[in-house]
Amino acid sequence: MTLHFQQLSLLLLLLLPGPQPAPGMESSAFPHLGESLQPPPRACPLRCSCPRADTVDCAGLDLQVFPNNVTRAAQHLSLQNNQLQELPYNELSRLSSLRTLNLHNNLISSEGLPDEAFESLSQLQHIYIAHNKNNLISKVPRGALSHQTQLRELYLQHNQLTDSSLDATTFSKLHRLEYLDLSHNQLTEVPTGLPRTLAVLHLGRNHIQRVTAAQLRGVLGLRYLLLQHNRLGTAGLPAGGLPAGALRPLRGLHTLHLYGNGLDRVPQGLPRRLQVLVLPHNQVAALGARDLAAMRSLEELNLAYNQLASSRVHRRAFRPLRALRSLDLTGNQLTRLPSGLPASLHTLRMQHNQLRALEPELLAGLEQLRELILAHNQLRVGTIEPGTWHELQGLQVLDLSHNELSFVPPDLPVALEELHLQGNRISHVGPEAFLSTPHLRLLFLSANRLHMSSIAPEAFLGLLHLHVVDTTGNPEQVLVRLPHTGLRRPRGGS
Repeated sequence: MTLHFQQLSLLLLLLLPGPQPAPGMESSAFPHLGESLQPPPRACPLRCSCPRADTVDCAGLDLQVFPNNVTRAAQHLSLQNNQLQELPYNELSRLSSLRTLNLHNNLISSEGLPDEAFESLSQLQHIYIAHNKNNLISKVPRGALSHQTQLRELYLQHNQLTDSSLDATTFSKLHRLEYLDLSHNQLTEVPTGLPRTLAVLHLGRNHIQRVTAAQLRGVLGLRYLLLQHNRLGTAGLPAGGLPAGALRPLRGLHTLHLYGNGLDRVPQGLPRRLQVLVLPHNQVAALGARDLAAMRSLEELNLAYNQLASSRVHRRAFRPLRALRSLDLTGNQLTRLPSGLPASLHTLRMQHNQLRALEPELLAGLEQLRELILAHNQLRVGTIEPGTWHELQGLQVLDLSHNELSFVPPDLPVALEELHLQGNRISHVGPEAFLSTPHLRLLFLSANRLHMSSIAPEAFLGLLHLHVVDTTGNPEQVLVRLPHTGLRRPRGGS
């Protein structure tokens, strides 16, 4: 085995059985009368602490050399936050009972690790070697992980691994591995030979250009696949590097992250049981009638910061998503709300678009909607049609901040608890402004055009739950009297 494996920035984290209490010690055969039967003190390295027979804690002592006199019975050895530059093989090799070895935050480099340093530590379940001089790994030697058969989590992120650094046997002995983090490397393909037990595969921040079904054949039980910030969508590759049906064999896939690639459409043939699809910061410009049709189990869809325009979103695009609870369309080029939104929706985010009007028919049937974010658009009170809020009787949070409103919109939903109106053009709040919102708790009116006499004294009568009113950042300081406290303040608090 070469030294490369010893450089690995690993956090190998398993569920360990609780530590066993130290065994009792035999007392002297002829103790003096009245003498307490205490066990003799256990040997412990100088300046370290040994709270149990199986634990040696030498953390944070500025040690420059490996401590001597570590008991062979040690199962947990903590050496983090020291200045160790090397690990002597003769000391490591005799600690064959170790389950946890913490070397986090030292000065260990490849030169300070002997050949096959961990070979005799076959019981290791936790290895912490992060924040040393071992974040330049360019290869995992063949068989380097063959003895760590108990591993459940393996972290190899922030290195220089390439496709040739790994082969089909690299992870083949890790029959219990559930979490594999290969993010922040230089991979261009999904590694082959992945363990069947894998549930989480993190491949973000690599150079992956293409994903095929063959590469994922061995991980059919995968639940979370993270491919954010890769090169999927590179010009010239079929289907942008993610061909239709490439992920369909992953029938149990719960979450798929594709944030920050170059995809120009929603991938087709995704697993039918997928529940979370994260696609922000791509180049998706259109949604057809069938693009989302197969994902009837989808609960969260994030299409923020793409290039969607209202004219290219089909009126039935979202209708098949009958389980959808959260839809994020932030930062697109939409001029109106999408039609056919599913009745199951709880959260709708539409900030940083180009909305100029709200139409009641586009919000019809959304009785379960609890949060509606419409900040940073071009809405005016006159372009919010009468009846817009009528069916949103369950709405609790409404964000209309940073629009072009000149007064508080009328007939707001009765269940509303949090209302954001900051950054508008409001210069007057009349006595009837909040008659329809008796449950209001938080009100934000900062950065408007309010003056000392802009708010009618009766405006907050009946708002018994109101405890925050923010009026900062207006041309004049505006004092607000809360009826249940009698206090006057520019920024209310509980």
